[in-house]
Amino acid sequence: MTASAFTTTAVLQPLPPHAPRVLVPACNRMLGRHPFHMVGQKYVDAVRLAGCLPVVVPVAHPDELADWLALADGVMLTGSPSNVHPAHFSQTVHDPRLPLDPARDGWTLPLVRTALARGLPLLAICRGFQETNVALGGTLHQAVHEQPGLADHRSLPDEFPVERQYGFAHAVTVAPDGVLARLLPEQAGFEVNSLHGQGIDTLASGLRVEARAPDGLIEAFSWQAGPGFCLGVQWHPEWQAASNPVSLAIFRAFGAACQAWRDLHRPPSA
Repeated sequence: MTASAFTTTAVLQPLPPHAPRVLVPACNRMLGRHPFHMVGQKYVDAVRLAGCLPVVVPVAHPDELADWLALADGVMLTGSPSNVHPAHFSQTVHDPRLPLDPARDGWTLPLVRTALARGLPLLAICRGFQETNVALGGTLHQAVHEQPGLADHRSLPDEFPVERQYGFAHAVTVAPDGVLARLLPEQAGFEVNSLHGQGIDTLASGLRVEARAPDGLIEAFSWQAGPGFCLGVQWHPEWQAASNPVSLAIFRAFGAACQAWRDLHRPPSA
């Protein structure tokens, strides 16, 4: 890949001093014969769009959570090709061909519980949306398209251009009086992309439905059992976020929550 393929550095603008710090857990992937910690550029760009400083975290031990969270004003859980291991919601693997990332599960699930207990802002996207539900005791459909009455929410095959894969796939209906309704007061619904094979079966206690797909599948939730900003979405708002008003509203709200946390807990030195 040539240097010209990387667009961020050409347009990168400095963040203001003392920008809130957002932890972004990495995935664990093999490239050739070597293991890598990886985070998609679009997620890092979205954190910066929110006015925050992305802090990419490699695989961590749960005993290190306090040290990592001491650095943080927010947490963003990204999407990934991998799925949450179904052992975490008392199921066996349905399709062994699909990738898993047990190293990520091993610390992000306790990370969710610890962050929410502290009231730390949390934004959870796609896999992160599913992780959050599982971390709090919910369950997943491992193959949404095999469930009676539910549509196929998977992405188009790889031979399609990425712009098609991340294009609008269906509408979502926003629940009244929730977080999304407050962020988007003039929109009862909007179009989203869809690139997931798994989805929520049983919603965890303490979570509130924020949006549903036309087939009834939960597409967004918020955390109602504690303080702080928490929003999970099944779609990918980070895709071309700067040109999408819904995505901008989500990331600006997350950034504002991280700013408020930083001002309260880590105010800049005088």
